[in-house]
Amino acid sequence: MLNDIFARHWITLHGLVVLLGLGIYAAGSHALKQRRHPSAGIAWVVSLVLLPYVALPLYLVFGSRKLVSPRHLRRPLATPPSHNAPPDDTDRLAKALGLGDAASFSQLAVHAHGSQALDALRMGIHGARQRLDICTFILGKDVLGDEICELLVRRAREGIQVRLLLDGIGRYLGGPVKLNKLRAAGVQVALFVPPLRSPLRGRTNLRNHRKMVLADGQWLWCGGRNLAAEYFEGDTRSAQAFRNKPVWIDLSFDLRGDLTQQAQQRFDRDWNFATTGVTEAAPPPTTGVAHATGSRARLVPSGPDQTEDTVYTLLVSACFTAKSRILAVTPYFVPDSTLLMAMALAARRGVAVTLLMPARSNHHLADIARHAALRELAASGAHIWLSPHMVHAKAVLIDDDMALVGSANLDERSLFLNYELMVAFYDASVVQTFAHWIEHQQASAKPYKPRTPGLARELLEAAVRWVAFQL
Repeated sequence: MLNDIFARHWITLHGLVVLLGLGIYAAGSHALKQRRHPSAGIAWVVSLVLLPYVALPLYLVFGSRKLVSPRHLRRPLATPPSHNAPPDDTDRLAKALGLGDAASFSQLAVHAHGSQALDALRMGIHGARQRLDICTFILGKDVLGDEICELLVRRAREGIQVRLLLDGIGRYLGGPVKLNKLRAAGVQVALFVPPLRSPLRGRTNLRNHRKMVLADGQWLWCGGRNLAAEYFEGDTRSAQAFRNKPVWIDLSFDLRGDLTQQAQQRFDRDWNFATTGVTEAAPPPTTGVAHATGSRARLVPSGPDQTEDTVYTLLVSACFTAKSRILAVTPYFVPDSTLLMAMALAARRGVAVTLLMPARSNHHLADIARHAALRELAASGAHIWLSPHMVHAKAVLIDDDMALVGSANLDERSLFLNYELMVAFYDASVVQTFAHWIEHQQASAKPYKPRTPGLARELLEAAVRWVAFQL
């Protein structure tokens, strides 16, 4: 009798916990417009039903994907097109996504190799007169990271306001950097969502993958490079270190102009979130449209602080409207079904779709997961090239109309979870400059040859793709 009563109470309690978990999941997904990948949504629902006592705490820690409500999204205003504005459709879509206007820039330098990127970085740090802001995912405990830390310490002691924004998880991936030494010298250091700070707010899985260095709000250094040796020249302090971490191929650039002021506003918002935990629903940057005779570009932030998946939406739209070419470089290629379909359909209708990747990246699981997508692209007529080097660059070029360059990989973590920062360049000459850079890297690559997988391989690839959001 007592066992029956206990069983009934247990079933009732279990049902209430399940309903609570599903209610929290549904309310959070609706209120913040989470729009998860179907596999992720199914996994959460099944887990909350079958294992609510495990799944609910995990959801509270890792389940959030958006931190701002869609009610903050600004719709496009009716503005007359300027003489040298981006294509109308692109401009309307960008404004519908809540992005700012295209802004002018000057003195663009696309870094041909790691040495040039490092020289530019040193010059920017030395050239700051009032303030210096650095945002990076990884700060290496190596020859490059040590040099950067010493430069920051020196500039802070010279009276420059120095702020370093470092991801709370990424700080552990480059080695144990001594942040106390930086703070003692006057460098302001903030960690972006440390894993043990307010874990039940659902932000632990949301990482800041943006990379930018700003001097006086006038100069911007940006791209895919983390501040660690392998992204530049390698760790030259010992031959063993150099062999263990060979130099990667990466893409970065620096520039000046109004676009830099927009990047400064973005850094300030990220800094405020890291130091206060408050997500601002601020309007897009307001530096005005570029002058008719100036080069134009648009800052494209993406992540939980955007109501829409901005980079992803721009990519899908661009693939459907591309007329002559889609040229992309990425270290990891694990797209969702919609982006993959858009690229494959572009290839089938005669657009020259070219993808450059490393033959072997630093993430083995991502290399396993990518083959299904690569086989489909190749079957559609796309050209896929595999570099013998570790290519960490991130760029997508559409015709001669747009070059989207920055920190976002073509995988689901970058496109749906991470805080990312891209720049959309609209001048044909600038687009061609990035095209030349990619084609130069392609010269040493070999074409991808798809192979029909066996049953075991297909099952392995499917299992890895199930967790594609975490790759």
